[in-house]
Amino acid sequence: MNELSIYLHIPFCVRRCGYCDFNTYAGMAHLMPRYVEALAREIEFYGRLERMPVKTVYFGGGTPSLLAADQFERLFKAIHGQFELVPDAEITIEANPGRLSSALLAAIKDLGVNRISLGVQSSNPNELQALDRLHGYPEAVEAVTAARKAGFDNLSMDLIFGIPQQTMQSWGQSLEDVLALQPEHLSLYSLTVEEGTPLARHVAAGKVSVPEDDLAADMFELAEDRLGAAGFGHYEISNWAKDRDGKTLLSQHNRQYWLNQPYLGLGAGAHGFVRQTRYENASGLVDYIRRMSSTQRHDQLFSPVAEEFTEIDRFREMQETMMMGLRLLREGVSAARFSARFGVEMEDVFSAEIEQFLVEGLTAWIDQPGKALRLTERGTLLGNRVFGAFV
Repeated sequence: MNELSIYLHIPFCVRRCGYCDFNTYAGMAHLMPRYVEALAREIEFYGRLERMPVKTVYFGGGTPSLLAADQFERLFKAIHGQFELVPDAEITIEANPGRLSSALLAAIKDLGVNRISLGVQSSNPNELQALDRLHGYPEAVEAVTAARKAGFDNLSMDLIFGIPQQTMQSWGQSLEDVLALQPEHLSLYSLTVEEGTPLARHVAAGKVSVPEDDLAADMFELAEDRLGAAGFGHYEISNWAKDRDGKTLLSQHNRQYWLNQPYLGLGAGAHGFVRQTRYENASGLVDYIRRMSSTQRHDQLFSPVAEEFTEIDRFREMQETMMMGLRLLREGVSAARFSARFGVEMEDVFSAEIEQFLVEGLTAWIDQPGKALRLTERGTLLGNRVFGAFV
């Protein structure tokens, strides 16, 4: 039986970052209690329908660490009341440095949270200011110290490269500073200038400039060298993890996405994939609360806030499985797993694409254990070209 993952979107922020185009809201804290209750109702709605065991729970945002301990308790009560979590389920909460109190850390640890993802982004104060971040590197140090003291032994940290005015030297310093915090996992993202954001307007007006693509590529390669030397394994294009007791401390929740497995996306603007259907929830806070707070009986297969649906047929599911799975640099796409899932061999379905990229040296067959197709080192740098061929 497939195991399910659950994503819960907490869209509240103290201030929206200038580069962010996520579904987030600042200055709306007064809606938190009503939102949490509506989210609990959505959890309970799907719990009556989805009987698969749950392997991961992920609180993303926004800034989930803005919720109070009793609000987390309400959500966990709904989860445990409706779903069966597998033993050692990975439960992650995203947090911003400066928004993690010792009391909250103790409370969520007692509730079962066992992984924290910190949005550090940079250790350089000018770069943090360019990103409109409210914290500095000292707050990141304080957050890590408090988390360790509370007993958390699985910390992930985000960094961004390609920030306006960022240099190789400042990027290297951010890498060294975050490595000094001894995280178990690192996610490194190239800054994307998203249309409609303040950053996009500043770039268009010539107020700021972002590094050229070649410099960003050099930053990525520097990160590969530094993180490899520090004992991190590069297991997904944007993600590195350490090993513990022979096991890689990768993000089990994100791996669910990369393996194209089912997940519930709950909360305003969340996306999910269940019953061969991808769906998107209503994004507006007030609309989400109103629709989930209705006392009307709902017998449909998707919650009252789900409003955009895409049915995924078998061939499209195979395409997406190849595209997403090839992001996993160590394991790639398992031939046995593909065959068991679809009843056909991947070479029979995608013979032309596989042959092309084998000849070009962008992919290779591996055996670890079992046959799998994965990107080569060169293919990693040209990943978008490979992914595009399958969709």
